[in-house]
Amino acid sequence: MTRKKQILQTAAQLFKERGYSAVTMRDLAAAMNMKAASLYNHISGKQEILATLILEVAHEFTAGMDAVEAYDKSAFAKAEQLILLHITIALEYTNALAVLNTDWMHLEGKAYQEYILLRKTYELDFKKILQSGISTGEFKNISVETMLFNLLSTLRSIYLWIPKKSTTEVADLKKELPQILLTGISS
Repeated sequence: MTRKKQILQTAAQLFKERGYSAVTMRDLAAAMNMKAASLYNHISGKQEILATLILEVAHEFTAGMDAVEAYDKSAFAKAEQLILLHITIALEYTNALAVLNTDWMHLEGKAYQEYILLRKTYELDFKKILQSGISTGEFKNISVETMLFNLLSTLRSIYLWIPKKSTTEVADLKKELPQILLTGISS
């Protein structure tokens, strides 16, 4: 693993634990057991770290959405795949996803604009899938905004749950969460 990757992973952990604003480059250097000045040989500063962490996750969501949209299946199956995408990203990028969810508003300039565009596009694409499901009768004819809010509210918090669970519980989540979110909990 490169030193830059180690810095990003350590920063993601610190940002998750304390929040972006509360972590200094000195804190990061201490956690890495190096001098603060040495960090700058690998990274320009906290803003670069934040942008790298958030945009990497945002691009994973975009690539996942692109794959789901190319998936020649029902809207229900596509929504199911998007739920699994959120679980997969939460497993692979737990700390960076936490940073994305809690600290995206600290992004600046082009990184902020890029993130907002990626997020809006993702949400719009998700709405189109839900609307398609309403049109085909797969989903109830209720507000797409309400459906999306409900789904994303749950999906955006999965990173909080996953680290505390066993492999079996995560496997159950992958199997059961799409069913619960898309068909409800009634039998």
